[in-house]
Amino acid sequence: METWDIPALAIEAHQPLVLRSDDESRAIAIRLPAGEELQEHQVHERAYVFVAGGEVEIVHDGSAVRGGAGFLAQFEPNERHAVRAVSDALLVLLLSPWPGVGHPSNQT
Repeated sequence: METWDIPALAIEAHQPLVLRSDDESRAIAIRLPAGEELQEHQVHERAYVFVAGGEVEIVHDGSAVRGGAGFLAQFEPNERHAVRAVSDALLVLLLSPWPGVGHPSNQT
């Protein structure tokens, strides 16, 4: 078993911390300062965004939803979205499977 106390981790803004990465999944902690965003993007994997602290706004298909600590959003592989910090936010991103089909590290 592995455990993490996400709010207690020393995570600098703009320096995501990979918590775990194996053949099945990748977990990453991200600190996003208020007003900053992960611009519209997509990933090759199914993505879960968990808000461990602060508040975010997620934009998807022209609509937006806000969530604070405890909020969880899930995206299908290649589903486009953006994440903006309404207040200083601490996020946990889970990608699975890792790496997903089409990911550059999966090319032979």
